[in-house]
Amino acid sequence: MSAFTLKMAIAENRYFTGQTSSLFSRQHAQQARQFHQKIVGYKPTPLYALDELASLFGVHKILVKDESQRFGLNAFKMLGGVYAIAQLLCEKYHLAIEELSLEALKSSITDKMIFTTTTDGNHGRGIAWAAQQLGQHAVIYMPKGSSQERVDAILRLGAECIVTEMNYDDTVRFTLQTAEHNGWEVVQDTAWEGYTKIPTWIMQGYATLADEAVEQMSSMCLTRPTHVLLQAGVGAMAGGVLGYLADVYGADNLHAVIVEPERADCLYRSGIKGEMVNVGGTMETIMAGLACGEPNPLGWEILRNCASQFVSCEDRVAALGMRVSGNPLGKDPRIISGESGAVGLGLLAAIHFHPQREALMQKLKLNCDSVVLVISTEGDTDVKHYREVVWEGKHPVSCAK
Repeated sequence: MSAFTLKMAIAENRYFTGQTSSLFSRQHAQQARQFHQKIVGYKPTPLYALDELASLFGVHKILVKDESQRFGLNAFKMLGGVYAIAQLLCEKYHLAIEELSLEALKSSITDKMIFTTTTDGNHGRGIAWAAQQLGQHAVIYMPKGSSQERVDAILRLGAECIVTEMNYDDTVRFTLQTAEHNGWEVVQDTAWEGYTKIPTWIMQGYATLADEAVEQMSSMCLTRPTHVLLQAGVGAMAGGVLGYLADVYGADNLHAVIVEPERADCLYRSGIKGEMVNVGGTMETIMAGLACGEPNPLGWEILRNCASQFVSCEDRVAALGMRVSGNPLGKDPRIISGESGAVGLGLLAAIHFHPQREALMQKLKLNCDSVVLVISTEGDTDVKHYREVVWEGKHPVSCAK
């Protein structure tokens, strides 16, 4: 087959300790999942085994968790937002989340509330959905350059959606200031000094997908994954999922790889330095959900302690992943994976087709016994761009001569 080179910078994590976090444990994940299970329409998203692709790539198993099938929202993000809002309401009204459903919470709210957040699309859609389910209102802010399709998806849920002229991280600060002035509840998936409780709940909510995956792997008679590829923006999903997996399997038994776009690779840079590093500017990348320049300190602590490697890659890696997911080999299932969802599988494909494939396989400790877990965090949340990439060949690869 053809060989081609895509830009992938791989950094070893010299600060790995294997230390887990009591905040992101199996116990917390299962509590969140018990709440999610009470929501009408809940079902675990599929965990697909791409056996023919695994054979081609020279590994034992490639497992893809397809979050495009989450509550009809085409992405995983609502898991965190709705759980955080539920915990917030339980605290406000002195309720026990273990005993409540979303419907029961709705009947318990005596005051009108406005929830607000900054989003690249999926998180805001989740907050808007949760507010709608509870009969409340949401005001969602998006950074400059956000696609109209992602804006419209939020508006259809009855929320107000405002696109700013700022990048993601500056929009977060603007949202916080506006909320403080208006007395709104901020439900943000990153943390800062004095604001850790809600992002902790959000990360715990994300771990529902990992708890499902562990259960699904067990039903496949798989003891554990050897590798997990986790894409990261601020690192909330990556931290919440890796925290859970490290608690279940032990961090020393997992080779966790954190993947970011090269124009927003704050965690890659943090991994090299051993402390949080911020990235500024417009951070233009097709991986809109990962276009974040400032790490979530809660997620960063877990990733510093438990990740094996950090990868910064170009947009064509994600585009390759979208095409590979949507055009399966043989009897492998077809997966509609969006720009931010496909970068993990894209990394595996980029390694396979690289002229230095063997060296890269060794670097990531991939071999014929490897069981690789990938999270496809979103579907075609921007259908126009998805078709430009998959149908029209946008962001193409160039074969080596």
